[in-house]
Amino acid sequence: MSTTGIGTFTLRPLDPLRDAELLHSWVTHPKAAYWMMQDAELQDVEREYMRIAAHEHHHAYLGLHEGRPAFLMEKYDPRYVELTGLYDPEPGDVGMHFLVAPTDRPIHGFTRAVITAVMDELFADPRTRRVVVEPDVSNKAVHALNEAVGFVAEREIDKPEKRALLSFCTRDQFVAARGVAV
Repeated sequence: MSTTGIGTFTLRPLDPLRDAELLHSWVTHPKAAYWMMQDAELQDVEREYMRIAAHEHHHAYLGLHEGRPAFLMEKYDPRYVELTGLYDPEPGDVGMHFLVAPTDRPIHGFTRAVITAVMDELFADPRTRRVVVEPDVSNKAVHALNEAVGFVAEREIDKPEKRALLSFCTRDQFVAARGVAV
C-alpha cells in the first residue's frame, strides 16, 4: 500500500470473526471514545463488523504496519451509508473512517502516516474524486489531522449519534497538502 519514513503500511479485508477480539480491544479503549463503542461486548463488535461485511456499500479493512495489525479503515459510499440525506453527494465521493490501535509505545508521526496511507489507498482508485469525513465536532485532534492531509471543513451536521463536522478532500487538495504526486 504505502511506505513512509515510519515503515510500510498494507491493508487486508477485515475478517469479522477472526479479528473481532483484536478490534474489541481497540474500540473499547479509552482513546477510542469517538468510535462510540466503549461499552461494546465482543459479540457487539462481531455483529457490527458482520453487518459491515454484508453491506454492499460499506467495507472494513485491517491496516498493518510492518505486517502487524495497527489500524482499522472503513470506506463507504456516502449515498447509502452514514450521510444519506445529510448532504448532496457528488460522483466519486467516498466516505472514510479510521482508527489507530492504542499502544504503550507511540511513534511520533504515526497517526499522520496512517491517515496519509489511508488517503493514498482511497485515491489509488481512479474513480475516487473526493473523500468525505464526518468526525465529531469536538474531536479537535482528528480535525487537525484531516486538515494536514488536505481536508476542508464545510459545515456542521446533525447525525443521529453525534454533531459532526462534514469535511471534504479532493485529490488535488491531498496532493497539495502532501507535496507529492499521487
